[in-house]
Amino acid sequence: MTTEQRVRQAALELFAARGFHGTGIRDLAVSAGLSSATLYHYMGTKEDLLVAIMRESLTRLNRAAARIAETEDAQDRLAKLVALHVMTHAVQQLETRVVDNEMRALSPQPRKEILKLRDEYEAFWQQAIENGCAQRRFHTNAPGVARLALLEMCGGISRWYSPDGPLSLDDIVLHYIDMALGMLHAQPEPGQRVVNEVAGLIAEIWPQ
Repeated sequence: MTTEQRVRQAALELFAARGFHGTGIRDLAVSAGLSSATLYHYMGTKEDLLVAIMRESLTRLNRAAARIAETEDAQDRLAKLVALHVMTHAVQQLETRVVDNEMRALSPQPRKEILKLRDEYEAFWQQAIENGCAQRRFHTNAPGVARLALLEMCGGISRWYSPDGPLSLDDIVLHYIDMALGMLHAQPEPGQRVVNEVAGLIAEIWPQ
């Protein structure tokens, strides 16, 4: 692991556990095995490090969602978005928790950049829901509320998922797809193909 990677990992672990404001420069330096002076060389300010983590995570999500947006059938598209959100929040728990929880820690200009990336991602969900309603695959009088509810539901997995649990991640994703389609009064359909396709996409965009 390079020094930059050690600094990023230390920031992820501390920001996720203590929050941005609860993490000091000395905490980051000790966790990364560096002096405070050396740490500045690799990270700039603490906020620079937070912005870089958020930018990277949301840019990857947007790349994946843009690929999924090529799916013509809106129900299939939404199922893939659900799989993407659940799988990334289960596997990249620290990263997604920092992105979801620390937006309020950003100063105005960086917040504007990160909010733009988040809004771009949510727009893929909004379009899928609205297209599904237009195709009469979904039924809701409040697509925006449905979008927010689905994102909140799917993102919550980062707080409790463990690979040692009784269900595999694939099984959990299939349950989430069924719940999402049920929320929109859609007819559930077999989703293992969707899970497999999205798992391949994630492996491509989030190389380990």
